[in-house]
Amino acid sequence: MVGISQGDINGIGLETIIKTFSDPAMLEVCTPVLFSAGKTLSYHKKALMADHFNYNMINGLDNIPARKFNLYNCYNEEVAIELGKETLLGGQYAVKSFQVACEALERGKIDALVTAPINKHNTHSDTFPYSGHTSYLDDRFGKGNSIMMLISGDLRVALLTEHIPVAEVAASISVERILKKLSILNKTLKEDFSIEKPRIAVLGLNPHAGDGGTLGKEEETIIAPAIKKAFQDGILVYGPYPADGFFGNMAFKKFDAVLAMYHDQGLIPFKYMAFETGVNFTAGLPVIRTSPDHGTAYDIAGKNKANEASFRHAVYTAVDLVRTRKEYKTLSSNKLKVTAPSQQDGE
Repeated sequence: MVGISQGDINGIGLETIIKTFSDPAMLEVCTPVLFSAGKTLSYHKKALMADHFNYNMINGLDNIPARKFNLYNCYNEEVAIELGKETLLGGQYAVKSFQVACEALERGKIDALVTAPINKHNTHSDTFPYSGHTSYLDDRFGKGNSIMMLISGDLRVALLTEHIPVAEVAASISVERILKKLSILNKTLKEDFSIEKPRIAVLGLNPHAGDGGTLGKEEETIIAPAIKKAFQDGILVYGPYPADGFFGNMAFKKFDAVLAMYHDQGLIPFKYMAFETGVNFTAGLPVIRTSPDHGTAYDIAGKNKANEASFRHAVYTAVDLVRTRKEYKTLSSNKLKVTAPSQQDGE
């Protein structure tokens, strides 16, 4: 059971959802549950002229029909939809859908959550004082123990700092923070990706990773000591590497994951290489949440131009993560006991 939050009703989220599940084969992958409203979904279906797209209305989250696209009504009122525009209502109803979906996730009614894009400006309010999905999920489920990770195949880029101004990045980096994020990243690579001994690369903060202290001291005073301590604690971590050369010479292929110091340092090269297949995964949580790696794209909303590839991959990834995590729990809870050989065994 994969829950789906609708995202901004004026963006491309519902278009990518409809396009993804217009393929009947997707219903063999999972049973989707969209948290939205019949009137909202019908509006987008009509705008896309997607008469072929069928959905099943459900009133509760028990005994959800399998192999159908299910719509759970989060609200019954008709909401003004203005495709391509940032509106207050667009943010309010994105949050409503998301929070109801999170409640279902918390209660175990769905196995994973895939979130359609929101606008961080119109969702932020006194009642939702968060910079996006990730910070809310961390507050509700992770209690500070999550990490934002972008995934495309074997390319995995995690972020030390996320949605903060660049001017605040340097002051936000500490040995303790790096150690904590590396621990979370190492754990998720083992439990969610079945990598027994993950190798992690850490990027520097400054150009040329500080160039021996000439271009900045953070590598020598913070990042390198954190790497050394993590390695001593049993994590296979290396660096710090200059970000430009690291991606330019494809060095990332030698590692299972990369820890970038800030948002654009990791996401610009990632999106350049994997914009249509990239998936955002909030790692470290007791629940599973993924999303496409793009935004609301107001400029093409309602024009039937949105590419649903990233959203489809977000669904695939969510399903894979559910299965892998279950397998890990099963295997780790039924480990073979190692006993010393008896005298008879040696005879």
